Amino acid sequence: MRDFVSQRVQSVPPSGIRRFFDISATMRDVISLGIGEPDFVTPQAVIQAGIRSLEQGHTHYTSNSGTLELRQAVAAYLERLYQISYDPDAEILITVGVSEALYLAMTALLNPGDEVIVAQPCFVAYTPEIILAGGVPVMIDTHPENNFEVTAEEIEQAITPATKALLIGYPNNPTGAVLPHQRLLEIAAVAERHDLFVVSDEIYDRLVYGMSHTHFATLPNMRARTLVLSGFSKSHAMTGWRLGYAVGPTPIIGAMRKIHQYTIMSAPTTAQIAVAQTLAQIDDEVERMRAEYDRRRRLLVGGLNELGLTCFEPRGAFYAFPNVRASGMDDEAFCQKLLMEEQVAVIPGSAFGASGAGFVRACYATAYEKLEQALERMHRFMQRYG
Repeated sequence: MRDFVSQRVQSVPPSGIRRFFDISATMRDVISLGIGEPDFVTPQAVIQAGIRSLEQGHTHYTSNSGTLELRQAVAAYLERLYQISYDPDAEILITVGVSEALYLAMTALLNPGDEVIVAQPCFVAYTPEIILAGGVPVMIDTHPENNFEVTAEEIEQAITPATKALLIGYPNNPTGAVLPHQRLLEIAAVAERHDLFVVSDEIYDRLVYGMSHTHFATLPNMRARTLVLSGFSKSHAMTGWRLGYAVGPTPIIGAMRKIHQYTIMSAPTTAQIAVAQTLAQIDDEVERMRAEYDRRRRLLVGGLNELGLTCFEPRGAFYAFPNVRASGMDDEAFCQKLLMEEQVAVIPGSAFGASGAGFVRACYATAYEKLEQALERMHRFMQRYG
């Protein structure tokens, strides 16, 4: 019998993150620094609003765009944070997390053969979503010597007549890098000069340490050519609620809505109602979680550097990205041995792109005491191999 699976799908490898998660899930006493998921419980105000919505019988579909109340709440939220205005009727789409928003964006934007420039290491879904939409990812390597920051010059050198878009994700998963405002201005100028569309994944926008986040669409002349993807999974500890949003120009949002209509219908109703009713009330909770991540960040990064696992200072998200070559192993072997011998789970940097080879991603969205234990285990490990 012939092979019925499409070549496009066959060309996409399975996630390198999930492989280590699946192994660690079968083991006892594992300290997982693998999956990028907050250990905090969703703020109580959100939980209670969700419970009330269920008790009141709000268990039906919403508008394809999302409830008007949530779109208005998101518009007010972005106005308050970044002084940028979006029309809730035409420029905001509520999605099933940022993962769906990314799929919709690539499918809405790309024709077969269109090139999309992506800086790596990057979130594992970027390249597959471009390929699945028929596009061609053009990768730019970033390095710790430059704080894993992509530059305007590197982007400009990668542009060809087939280039249609630039996909960036800062604060960055897996490195924790954050682009300074000046560097973003330079990238925006390149996008305008070459008539490129920009998709900016800003899911970690509220998790920045010691500097400010720049909403890409607020940069000069960028609003009309920028789609910003974000949501509540990371900063609001709502991964399981599956709620994200996209904001951008009406034609792009309209195209994404059309795909969303035929594939999803609408994002979870309970989550939409809960966030719409509480988004303006829970900033203190978000800041409390951010401050605790910052405390954990300092512990983990300092501890890794003391072990000889050189780690630049991440300024956003909740990841450290140390170089593990001092162990004498590549990143795959390091992760395998650390998991099997010391029951600490981290993710090979090569899962996030070729320039991630030799590094591992360690997530500090876990309890401070667990991080201390993980560092003790890693100390034993490095005494044997470092």
